[in-house]
Order: sequence, then C-alpha cells, then structure tokens
Amino acid sequence: MAVDSVRTRTEPRVRARGVPRMWQLCAGAFLVAALLVGLGIGPVGIGALGIAESAVSHLPFVDVHSPLSSVQEAILWQLRAPRVVLAGLVGGMLAIAGSAYQGVFRNPLADPYLLGVAAGAGLGATIAIAMGFAGGSGQVVPVAAFLGATLAVACAYVLGRSAGAARSTGALVLAGVTVAAFMTALQTFVQQQRSDTLRDVYAWLLGGFATAGWRDVAVAAPYIVVSSVILLLHRRVLDVLSLGDDEAASLGVEVLRTRLLIVAAATAGTAAAVSVSGLIGFVGIIVPHTVRLLVSTSYRAVVPLSLAVGAGFLVLTDVLARTVLSPAELPIGVVTAFFGAPFFAVVLRTSRSIR
Repeated sequence: MAVDSVRTRTEPRVRARGVPRMWQLCAGAFLVAALLVGLGIGPVGIGALGIAESAVSHLPFVDVHSPLSSVQEAILWQLRAPRVVLAGLVGGMLAIAGSAYQGVFRNPLADPYLLGVAAGAGLGATIAIAMGFAGGSGQVVPVAAFLGATLAVACAYVLGRSAGAARSTGALVLAGVTVAAFMTALQTFVQQQRSDTLRDVYAWLLGGFATAGWRDVAVAAPYIVVSSVILLLHRRVLDVLSLGDDEAASLGVEVLRTRLLIVAAATAGTAAAVSVSGLIGFVGIIVPHTVRLLVSTSYRAVVPLSLAVGAGFLVLTDVLARTVLSPAELPIGVVTAFFGAPFFAVVLRTSRSIR
C-alpha cells in the first residue's frame, strides 16, 4: 500500500516533465505546415488542398482522382517530394543528435560535428570528388562521406579512451577536435593537389538538396530512423546523465556503456545525414536550444520535440535557399549559418545559465 501511494504521488510529477500536450500539437502542426510549404512553393505553385487530394489518390483502395495535371504530379512526387522528405530526415537527425550530444557531454554548445563528423565526411567526399566519382550514379560521394565520418568518430573515441580512459567528457571532446584538425588538413592537401575539383568540393561542403532523389532517401532513412529511435528511447537517461557521472552511476546507470551507445547512435545518424546532404551547420544548436527556451529543459521534452521541429526547420530553410535568389539556388549551409551564427553567439553568452 505504501509503495502504491508513493508511486501515485510521483507519477504525475514524472509525466509533467515530458512533452506537454499543447507543445506536441504545436510541433506536429509546425512540421505539417513546413511539409506543405516545401511541397507547394516553387516555380509551379501547388495548393495545399491539391497536395492533399493528390496524396489521397495514391492510396490503395481509394477511388479519388487527383486534381493535378500530369506535369504537376511529376513535379510534386518526383522532384519536390524526395527533396522535402530528405530535408526533413536530415534536419530531424541533426537536431536530435545535437540534443543528445548536449546531454551526454553536459555541454550546451555541443553539436553533431563535435567528434569530427563534419571533417571526416568532408575528407571522404573530397577524396571521392578528386578521384572523379562525382558524376555517374552519384552514390560514391555519399558512401565516401559516410565512411569518412565513421572513421573520424572511431579515431576520436580511440584517442579519447587512451587519453582519459573514457572517464571524462573532456578527453573525448579534445580528441574530436584533434581528429577534426588533422582531417581538415588532409582535406586541404587533397584540394590543393586537385584544384580543378574545388568548385565541386565546395558545392558539396556548403550542403544542399538540389539533386535529392528517392534513392538518397532510401540510403539515409534506415540509419536515421534506427538512430532516432535509440535516442528517443534514451531520453530519460539523458536527464540522469545531466546530473553527473557519479550521480548517474549511483542511480544504477552504466555510464560508460550508455554514453558510448548514445554517441554511436547520434554519430551514425549524423554521418548518414551529411553523406546525402553535405555539411549543414548550426541545426543541432538552434533547434534544441529553442525547445529549451520555449518548452522545457528536460530531455524527455527536448529530444522528441527537437526531432519534429528540426525536420520542419530544415524544410523551411531549404525553401528559403531555393527561392531567395530564384532561379539560382543558395547553398543551404549559408542560410543555416546566417541564422545560426547570431544564435550561437547568444547561446555562448548565456551558456552558464543554460548549463
């Protein structure tokens, strides 16, 4: 009886630290609105009702005819839809990975590139482009970027473990900075040796979804989905880890194993994301901190909301990138940096209070 009464008193308090129903609805509405804007805006405008009816007409056992012409159907489902879906996947992954890194390392400035993911992916892509693999099927560059990002994180973990036995987050962070600096140097060396490929290399490094197709979605989606599920399942643990390693261990958490699992999941998903989108910065900073400021500092709310809001944020950012200088297209990394740099400065000034 005593246990039941204690459980009854504590359960409402635990639920209160989750995602409030109002913010669940707001995040869902924001994501849906962003998807409709991404699908509808372009040289050929398509209304939200037309998009909805067209989508319903493609469902099995539904006798509804699409109001769109064949040209509009092709534009919607062969050009815009894969681009919007891929932007949503990448944005959600970068945002949820950022929130996970910030929880694991107890550092409000941590982002998905903390352990050298960006530098490794950039090196892999640069080597592939310099060797002439940018054309053809277009799948060699994403694979090379994924392998480079994975190699960078593996090197950072090995170096961090040898330096600090993986007991402190500082050793792992410094190892990531070291590996990133070394791989950036290698990337610069490759660029200088093959200066004729500089334009292609920088086009990839600045990020974008201009050539996105359903094949890119199929390549990245499994990694992103699995990584996101793992991070969502560990959102409660991130709240415990934020208390410190000793406190988390006293509460029964296997700190080293849990930290490794979360970092591995966030990194694998980030590597898959950047391999198909190029390097897109600041999403992992902007979105989680916005959620913290508006909703809650608990990772039970920050992690799931970052996934939804990050997806919608990058879809809308991609809309800006392809419409601001239309018919030319602005690299999406430039747009995110335009918003992210001032935001990062604000977070840096207030990091003590956030921590």
